[in-house]
Amino acid sequence: MKSYLSQRVGQALLVLWAAFTVSFVLLQVLPGDAILIKFQNPDLGLSPEQIADMRLAYGADSPLWQQYLHTLVAMLRGDFGFSVQAGVPVSELIASNFPDTLRLALPGFLLAVVIAVLLAFISNLVGFRWLKNALQSLPSLFISIPTFWLGIALIQLFSFQLRWIPVINPGPWQGLILPIITLALPISAPLAQILIRSIDQVQTQPFVAVARAKGASYSRVLWRHVALNALLPVLTVAGLLLGELIAGALITETVFGLSGLGQLTQQAVNNQDVAVLQAIVMISAFGFVTINLLVDLLTPLLDPRLQTYRGATL
Repeated sequence: MKSYLSQRVGQALLVLWAAFTVSFVLLQVLPGDAILIKFQNPDLGLSPEQIADMRLAYGADSPLWQQYLHTLVAMLRGDFGFSVQAGVPVSELIASNFPDTLRLALPGFLLAVVIAVLLAFISNLVGFRWLKNALQSLPSLFISIPTFWLGIALIQLFSFQLRWIPVINPGPWQGLILPIITLALPISAPLAQILIRSIDQVQTQPFVAVARAKGASYSRVLWRHVALNALLPVLTVAGLLLGELIAGALITETVFGLSGLGQLTQQAVNNQDVAVLQAIVMISAFGFVTINLLVDLLTPLLDPRLQTYRGATL
């Protein structure tokens, strides 16, 4: 187990290094200059010499290899640098916006899991073929709807037509209902599709036939015997889908005018604030790698067969 854990941690560190390197290179080749965007404004009245001093202070004129090493070492110490546009440490921007994104992303992901499980299991419990086909086709519909269109449609329906949820001065949690639904539906689609397929595969196993032969009802077999085995592939995919939350949050926060990492990312892109973008990329990569590492270590505990396959003894 120690050998396997060391290998997985090493792979995680390699992924983080690759994410940092690729994002650093891509951000450096972007056209434009965040320092010039801010300080060349005629209203500021700065001279070319003063602007040059600002570039020197931010290290913008240093060779790229020096900027790379300086940024890498600083991030290893937890220092994300300074935001050119905001004029404050990037860590302060992250700390002030990250809780808002978590308040949206975590309930959104939990709702996505609930929707996926309900669709998969209810579609197997209904007795009508046409209803089962209709329920199992919903994930394809969810995944094909653009997030921004879904958000606007929900606002139009529940805020303007039904007047159930106000979009102007809503309560702290009332204003999150529609954004959470907007974020959850597209993420629930692949989870539901994989769970439906997994249930179909598990139901062909001999132990299911044995349980049915002993007189257990179909619903009891489905929940007591099929569920745990069918959820294992979904657990792995769920870890992968967590990486999409930042992208989904960016669009959702923009549509609903919410603060968070999504809005911060949009502002950083508009202003070419490289330090902020680099920090958000690394935070997303760290969360993605950590969640998948935990999922990879958890699955052998749920399925002992994987312990032999991976050479681990838990």
